[in-house]
Amino acid sequence: MESQQTSIHAEGEAANGPRISRTLINFWLDTILMLTFVALSITAVIVQFVFPPGVAAKGWLLWGMNYDQWCSLQFTMLCVLGLGVIVHVMLHWAWVCGVVVRKLLHRKELPDDGIRTVYGVGLLITLLLTAATVIGFAMLTIQMPPQ
Repeated sequence: MESQQTSIHAEGEAANGPRISRTLINFWLDTILMLTFVALSITAVIVQFVFPPGVAAKGWLLWGMNYDQWCSLQFTMLCVLGLGVIVHVMLHWAWVCGVVVRKLLHRKELPDDGIRTVYGVGLLITLLLTAATVIGFAMLTIQMPPQ
């Protein structure tokens, strides 16, 4: 019986392909997030404190990259970090909902998966619309220097 279960398990695993544990996914995601945060922090310090401010940085190079390239690298790492945080929260969404419902709202029953998904999508849409509103307002109200 045991050998039969083992062969069924092995066949099922072969048919579905190898499974990666959720713990391993979380480990690698957290590792990538930590490394991205460290790299983003270093890049931000370089942009802020190593290069001279503003237009005075024109023509300066650090490791073959000018100020604008360092700023682009910083923005790229910020986007990677933001995407990683979104994926991290998505992977832990049931836990987040559980903490909110049980600890903050003091209820015993969790909403079902469908309702939690609707809450998550609604929150993501709200955050994106808020960011778009702030960026749009900034684009409309920026002032050119006097000439």
